[in-house]
Parts: sequence; structure tokens; C-alpha cells
Amino acid sequence: MRKASLISIASYLPERILTNADLENLVETSDEWIVKRTGIKERRIAQDEATSDIATKAARLAIERSGLRSDEIDALICATITPDHFCMPSTACKIAANLGLNTGITAFDISAACTGFIYLLELANSLVTSGAKKNVLIVGAEKLSSIVDYTDRSTCILFGDGAGAGVVSLSDENEIIDVHTASDGRFGDLLITPGQGSACVADENMLKNRQNFIKMNGNEVFKIAVSTLTKDVVEILEKNKISSDEIDFFIPHQANFRIIDAVKQRLKLPDEKCVLTVQKYGNTSSASIPMALNDAYENGRIKNGSLLLLDAFGGGFTWGSALLRFGGVDFDKISNAIKS
Repeated sequence: MRKASLISIASYLPERILTNADLENLVETSDEWIVKRTGIKERRIAQDEATSDIATKAARLAIERSGLRSDEIDALICATITPDHFCMPSTACKIAANLGLNTGITAFDISAACTGFIYLLELANSLVTSGAKKNVLIVGAEKLSSIVDYTDRSTCILFGDGAGAGVVSLSDENEIIDVHTASDGRFGDLLITPGQGSACVADENMLKNRQNFIKMNGNEVFKIAVSTLTKDVVEILEKNKISSDEIDFFIPHQANFRIIDAVKQRLKLPDEKCVLTVQKYGNTSSASIPMALNDAYENGRIKNGSLLLLDAFGGGFTWGSALLRFGGVDFDKISNAIKS
């Protein structure tokens, strides 16, 4: 039976840092209010970079860390809700061109909001285990600052920019154990960017009503996210007969500290097993999980063979979870190889 493994992880962070103090100059808010409700202290903002630009930087590093040549990558999938262009070309096609990947490579975007990276894992795992592809580059990248209304204090405090990428390859070791994805479109209006699509065309009224920005019913999203994610992570563990004690690291979508803490407590996981980056990056949607994973990887926490539990919940609604053993080379070994 063919197996697939996540053999590398990388991320890219834009240079500009937007702090809570900066936001105090834009809307009526305070550092204390933001931290108490979300845990966020700062977030990154891409200025002269498009989503494909920051994605390319993360993707190039992910390929380098995989030990593969760029011509060995035979598919590229990008998860984003902030593509470079509304219709076409896809952001994945632009990333592939930026990287100089083979002409004719399979490249496409998906839109699953904050659950994007979980969806990517499921797609890449299916492509590899089916024999359709051998090495799939997956990228979660967002320039959320381009769709955030900085006059709306309920949303502008939450979101940041960034990119994360990994390579899923055929492997007999440290496989992707299981991935679960789901959706419920009945709640789509609770977290939505109404404008610029066929349901709300780009015209003067759309711009006047600021429908091109993220709109969210925060309280309702919070309640549904906590109950849904708690149920989902418990089910994937039970299905695979793995106890929470066996998990080396829990890497949740970094949307809100209170959501993360609620799920962590349900699993009875100690703080040291939970990867937390929301305080310094905010919510970066599809880039959130790979950025957090890379953070722990570069800090030497996640190593080859580490058992990881991932979960996410996002607009759509979409949600999902994944169980896998990390198949990449330990970061200290990569660093030493580069130095030598």
C-alpha cells in the first residue's frame, strides 16, 4: 500500500509588524482589550508583496528542505482566500512560474478559508497514495490585509499576512495517518467577504457599503468553532485508536487563544504540547497551521517522527483535522548541512 509523508515545512513572514498599539491609532480599541479577547499582540503585514510573492518565498524554502530538485515536484496546490487575481490566473500558477517549475505541472488553487492547509493535506495525500503524483508542493498563503476593513475594530484586530508551505511525498515512513475535512454552508453568512463575486458585483454600491471586506459575527463563530473542533479532534483520535497522551504536538489553527485553549483542555493536553503563535502572527487563515508548524520546527521542538494533531475551522463553514508523523529532517541537521 502506498503511503505519503509531509517531508518538509517552511514559512515566510512579511517584515512589517502591526502591533496592538498601532491599531489604537486606527480604531477605538486597546492592547488590553485585544489580548484579553483574542490573545493577539501583533501581526505581520505584506506591503509591496502580493500573495504569490510571499507564497513563493515559503515554497522555495520548503522545496530546499525536502531535499528534492524543483523538477521533481509534479503538482502544486495553493490554499488562499486572497488570490492575486479575482478569476485568473490562479495563484498556484503564478507560484509555479516564480519557482521555475516544469512547464505542464499540475497547479491549482482551493478556497477553504482557515481550514485550507488541512484540505491541502487531504488532497496531496490522495494524489500521492493513488499513484497520480509523487511529490506535491502545498502552500497556504494569505494577504488578509487586502480584505480587512481597518475601520471595523471587530475584524481588523484579528488578521495578518503570511505564508507556509510543505512537500508531501511518497514514503514508507512517518506517514500521514488520517485527514478529516467537512463543511456546512448553512452558516456561510456568519463569516463572509460579500463583494466582488457574482452574487455582489463590483460596483459603486459594493464599494460604498464596504462589501469587499471581511464581515464576521464573532460571537456565533466562536461558539460553533469550539463545539465543532472539540468534537472533530476527539473523533479522529478515537477512529485511529490514538490517545491524546500519545500526541507529541497539537497544532491548531491560530485564530483565537480562547478557542485553542478550550479544545486543548478537552483533550487534556499540557501547555508544552500545544503550539501557540497567535500572539505574534494573528489569524493568517490558510497559512496559520503551516506557519505554526514551522515555528515549532525551527525552534527544534518538532522532529522527524513527531506525532502531530492538527485542527482548523474557517469560513464556509469548513473544518478539519489531521493526524501525521512529521517526515522531515530535523532542523538542526539541515542548519548544520547548510553551514558546512
